[in-house]
Amino acid sequence: MKLNMRLSFQALMLLALGLSQSVNAAVGLDRTRVIFDGSKDATSVNITNNNTQLPYLAQGWIEDEAGKKITSPLIVLPPVQRLEPGKQSQLKVQALPAAKSLPQDRETVFYFNLREIPPRSDKANTLQIALQTRIKLFYRPQAITPSQQDLSNPWQQKLTLTLAGERYQVNNPTPYYVTLVDARSTKDGKTVPGFEPLMVPPKGALTLGPTAKELGTTPHLAYVNDYGGRPLLAFTCTGSACTVSAQVSPDK
Repeated sequence: MKLNMRLSFQALMLLALGLSQSVNAAVGLDRTRVIFDGSKDATSVNITNNNTQLPYLAQGWIEDEAGKKITSPLIVLPPVQRLEPGKQSQLKVQALPAAKSLPQDRETVFYFNLREIPPRSDKANTLQIALQTRIKLFYRPQAITPSQQDLSNPWQQKLTLTLAGERYQVNNPTPYYVTLVDARSTKDGKTVPGFEPLMVPPKGALTLGPTAKELGTTPHLAYVNDYGGRPLLAFTCTGSACTVSAQVSPDK
């Protein structure tokens, strides 16, 4: 009897693992990141119930940089809503008065969370999985709102690299977060072993995982822009310092 119970439990766990790897979220977002314009009181996010047969509940909330759920200075409204099959709706990220106390000379990062809650099944022995989406939310103060010139000459091009021991340090002199998602030694090369995506804070610096030898004297780093695109920055190195020489579109 104990053996049968153990086998049944193991089978259930394997089934849950298989489903979690193959099932797509029913409730989807219209973006991969949220940019909150500090000159406005709120911003909206579009959501869609991709299931054309069942209604779902959509639950939204904000977390701070440490992953702690918060209700100020930003809040999601409504916190829970019903989405009919195949229908769209919106969630509003609302700024509270406390938002004015956030740094006004640089971005602040939060995390926007969306959890789908499936309808209760009337079938016995049914395994239900509630999937959750978590994306970055950047509060961008009005004082650093990019101009049209900034958009045509992306601030990410101001990144520099300096040699720190055997590795390059990424220096970000801008007031914006810069998320790096790929590192290559050439434009058409493969991702250098040891690279892990990293988010360089405003006016901060982080060290790349690969060695400077692996990246060579023409490192190429891909970043994520406001629209979810992944432009590639080509660096040229002289001695222990590297600067951006061009921004190119990766072929893959």
